[in-house]
Amino acid sequence: EQIDFALKMKLRHQYTIPELAEREKMSVEDTAKMVYDLCYIGLLEYCSARDEEDKVQLPVFAPGAMESTVMTKERTDAYPETAPAFLNYVLDLQKKISGASFMGAALMRAIPVESAIVNNTRKVKYEEVSYWLDKAGDSIGVAPCECRKLRRMVGEGTADLEGEWCINLGNYAESCIRMGKARRITREEAEAKIKRAEELGYVHQLSNIDGPDFSIFICNCPWDTCMALRTSWWTSSPDLSRSNYTASVDPNNCVACGGCVEVCPQNAVKLGEKLCTKTPIKIEEAKVASDYVFMPPKLWAGPSFLTDRENVVHETGTAPCKTNCPAHIAVQGYLKMANEGRYREALALIKKENPFPAMCGRVCARFCEQVCTRGDIDSPVAIDEVKKFLADLELKDENRYIPEKRFNEGKKVAVIGSGPAGLSAAYYLAVWGHDVTVFEKESRPGGMMTFGMPSFRLDRKVVEAEIDVVRQLGVDIRCNVEVGKDVTLDDLRKEGYAGFYVAIGAQGGRKLGIEGEDSEGVISGIDFLRNVSFEKMERLSGNVVVVGGGNVAVDVARTAVRFGAEKVTMLCLEQRDEMPASEEEVLEALEEGIELKCGYGPKFITAQDGKVKSITFKVCTRVKDDDGRFNPQYDEDNTITLDADYVLSAIGQSIEWGNLLAGSKVELNRNKTAKADSWTYQTAQEDVFVGGDVYTGPSFAIYAIAAGKEGAESLHRYVWEGHSLTLGRVKRDNYHYIDKDNLVIASYDRGQRQVPGKDPEKIRTFSDERCTFTEEQVKKETARCLSCGAAKVDPKLCIGCGLCTLKCNFDAIHLDRTADVWGVPYEQLVPTVIKEEAKKIGRIALRKIKG
Repeated sequence: EQIDFALKMKLRHQYTIPELAEREKMSVEDTAKMVYDLCYIGLLEYCSARDEEDKVQLPVFAPGAMESTVMTKERTDAYPETAPAFLNYVLDLQKKISGASFMGAALMRAIPVESAIVNNTRKVKYEEVSYWLDKAGDSIGVAPCECRKLRRMVGEGTADLEGEWCINLGNYAESCIRMGKARRITREEAEAKIKRAEELGYVHQLSNIDGPDFSIFICNCPWDTCMALRTSWWTSSPDLSRSNYTASVDPNNCVACGGCVEVCPQNAVKLGEKLCTKTPIKIEEAKVASDYVFMPPKLWAGPSFLTDRENVVHETGTAPCKTNCPAHIAVQGYLKMANEGRYREALALIKKENPFPAMCGRVCARFCEQVCTRGDIDSPVAIDEVKKFLADLELKDENRYIPEKRFNEGKKVAVIGSGPAGLSAAYYLAVWGHDVTVFEKESRPGGMMTFGMPSFRLDRKVVEAEIDVVRQLGVDIRCNVEVGKDVTLDDLRKEGYAGFYVAIGAQGGRKLGIEGEDSEGVISGIDFLRNVSFEKMERLSGNVVVVGGGNVAVDVARTAVRFGAEKVTMLCLEQRDEMPASEEEVLEALEEGIELKCGYGPKFITAQDGKVKSITFKVCTRVKDDDGRFNPQYDEDNTITLDADYVLSAIGQSIEWGNLLAGSKVELNRNKTAKADSWTYQTAQEDVFVGGDVYTGPSFAIYAIAAGKEGAESLHRYVWEGHSLTLGRVKRDNYHYIDKDNLVIASYDRGQRQVPGKDPEKIRTFSDERCTFTEEQVKKETARCLSCGAAKVDPKLCIGCGLCTLKCNFDAIHLDRTADVWGVPYEQLVPTVIKEEAKKIGRIALRKIKG
């Protein structure tokens, strides 16, 4: 009866209740109830103003009846099959009309961020969000997002929560409010919603079926969720979402920070380069539907765009520093800010990817500096020292930078281990909005940053200060709790924890595997550093021999110098130029009188009365085989023996799981690292994610920090039902840097690298002797940056939403009005499509003639 009633109505024709009653030979009361019920279901909608006589219409399916139906939560939940039905309807419709795509033809259309066009003299009122809010007056409603809901219902959520993001306008708002599908909000509340949507990177869109001066809503959707945006991308038809604007980049101002790239809904902006090249590089524009009479479906972007999105221009590459950093920090950007004295902004830019710049500024492996283009001229920019300067300013500042949380709701999640990976995950999980508890078995948090690195390299006050920021985000850090012993994973699940991030690090030492290593005085280097840090170690004396050639071995040797050793000798398998330890650390060890012997492996230990007396080494003739695998070869007859009161072994670290994984499905590799997905870090136990050394094996802190951020996003997606771990997520695996051999750099001036000073009173003490740059040094050093990278916009993909302009802190990207095209009323759409298609065919033919 309801269907018959609705089908007798003309599409988009307004009726009064008495008119319908007369037509149906029903009472006005029964007709009013029928209309009310159909409006509640979503098939009809009221179209009268707030104080007018009721009028009702049969709207088009999308945008219109489909959205109104989904907004009826009880019915959508009762009939979940509506989710795939509606999503497939929109996609199938888009596939059918993609060949006829032209600006203004779509049922929805982007409207630019108003601040991006505020100074544009060619703008018109329909292109300003404020105009639509003014026009709606007090008839403004807000409702949960239907796109996000439908995606979640089919398991395609992409990390964004549903929330109230659909702003209804005018008579449509009154209908939704009346039906309980939306709530009335003020103009000021709507403006706040718009502003927050822009901060989160959501595209504003209007309905586009009534000409330029009418819209029933302002949609605020992320690119990977919105039905309109996703389908236009799927079919390579950006014209179907395009506004009258196109973004352009000022390369002189751009620093390739990547903010615009990350937020672009069509992947139209990518990171490229801007230095002069010997051979010109041509960047190919994308192929889109408007290039074809009918674009073959095999050329569409298809579903892969949700997992294969790229951040870097294929033909050029981008800044080596950002590329080579495991966390892909916007190095070029924060150097520019530091040069301009914008220190707090620079720190915020760093913390987008690395919440612990003060720690990293002291112990980072400096992968960015290893490939710095400036190093091909004279010496690399002292990037790490600038980062340290910025971070140290905050350590002195009571008003520390605390990032705003993305969402105000979350789940109860546990992080096990408080090293760099665990604390990074905790930090970003808190930013996502979750209730985070960190469990640490030691008496102090920090993991290897606390007990694995001596205080003369990483001051405990620095570690504590940066961990305090994690606490200020609301993270609860519980020490002296060993998961697997004091509490189990199952216990925590019963307490309501929805997911786990396990990052306990490689906290054990590796055995030498030689005779006599059980003698008194033979100590694991990791245990030695831990016991010194926790003041559980008696001071050394006499001759100390350190076995190993990595950074940990150097830390052990330098700590021994400060802890009573009369003589410290360090021996390793590798030759001097092959040592895994950083050159800077090795030089510091030599300056402190540590004797270094390269090319030796331990053979046996001699003990007297159970205590080590000496250690014998054999010459290592080769460390790796022809395939580059670790496979040391020795001359067993060529040996040396060293007197030793202590032997400190630092040849590697091991993972000590204890009973943490008891009863779980987590699988381990032969080296005891956890098996997990290389992108999401999810293990075979679906609610357990891992990161840091327990996944990679012993590695650098910056790798663990980067993994912590990725693991946090995975866990955030996992705990919200219906969200995919991968859809709409950037792998960040296509980073590659510019071809430096093709650069013209010979003409650049030489500039001496700034070097931090040393405090003579702290040399050979447990205090860090290294000073921080002065502001003058920062100014000089940051000026040495060549600014290799810049963003590039593909105008054929850009839809002119303007979000990129909000994410740029360098006034480098702007919107230009490049068209003056408007949507047409629904009833005129078919003839307009035919007319525009004829024009397109003519343009393509002319282009072919011209070659």
